Amino acid sequence: WSRNSVLTVACEQTEVLLFDPISSRHIKTLAEAHEDCVNNIRFLDNRLFATCSDDTTIALWDLRKLNSKVCSLHGHASWVKNIEYDTNTRLLVTSGFDGNVITWDTNRFTEDGCPHKKFFHTRYLMRMRLTPDCSKMLISTSSGYLLILHDLDLTQSLEVGSYRMLRARRTPLTSGWYRLETFLQKSLSPRNSLEVLTPEIPGERDRGNCITSLQLHPKGWATLIRCSSNMDDQEWTCVYEFQEGAPTRPLVSPRCSLRLTHYIEEANVGRGYIKELCFSPDGRLICSPYGYGVRLLAFDERCSELADCLPVQTSCLREVRSIYSHSDVVLTTKFSPTHCQLASGCLSGRVALYQPKF
Repeated sequence: WSRNSVLTVACEQTEVLLFDPISSRHIKTLAEAHEDCVNNIRFLDNRLFATCSDDTTIALWDLRKLNSKVCSLHGHASWVKNIEYDTNTRLLVTSGFDGNVITWDTNRFTEDGCPHKKFFHTRYLMRMRLTPDCSKMLISTSSGYLLILHDLDLTQSLEVGSYRMLRARRTPLTSGWYRLETFLQKSLSPRNSLEVLTPEIPGERDRGNCITSLQLHPKGWATLIRCSSNMDDQEWTCVYEFQEGAPTRPLVSPRCSLRLTHYIEEANVGRGYIKELCFSPDGRLICSPYGYGVRLLAFDERCSELADCLPVQTSCLREVRSIYSHSDVVLTTKFSPTHCQLASGCLSGRVALYQPKF
């Protein structure tokens, strides 16, 4: 969703759809945007956006000239699932099921290609996100780990293959909170220190879990995850507060920079499919796929800011509204960055637009 009100939709086949969400008018279909499923779309500014695909490529597009791509980026060896953009370095950052996080200097693209390098690699990589200020990178894995790179410096490439715990799937013996932090570069710089966590999941203390969806609070206060049990019989949405810079309350666990504050159990409909949830632009609401519809969730009954209602003990998220408007399982949701509007997409390809009223 761009700030100049263009809604883009990534499709299971090769298409990208563009809509005017205000009028619900279909603007254009990019029929062959890729050669395989389109997985993610990211706007870099008001006109440029990037798409990524199971065809292992990333494509750049200009809203002013949609008849052809600006360029295609080649470097991943498997499905590309995430696109981020570092506003400080102006580097495009992508991750895929090859386990690689790659940085791209798109400003130096030529006919011979785009300068890029592998920044990070880990097994079972699912999702990668940057915090709003681009000071941290979070990576979730299908083995239940959550990796945090602090004081992020994308100009340095990292190697974490020496960590035995990241090379195997987590077992019940390693459930709970763990932290492993080290300076990965042989220098005095404290950049890119790595923290490895196994997030606390309600009801999953004795079993592993797969972190399938990962989002960041728009003000950088918390991270939001959707996870499923290894048996695929339970799903949870969980919110974890970043504990640094929160001196109003003693740290529950000084060894970990995240604390579970809120959670809710999900419907577990459409097993095996990843459901992408999201924060509202002000961070007060969460929209989560829920069976054939969506749920609007809040931190308390007044839809307060997270910073104003942090619980001493872990609390359940409050359901504000449930909306059932699809005939198939909802897989993705997104708030408009500029309007009081929300979009959802389901497995059969239908896109629904909502304008919440309170």
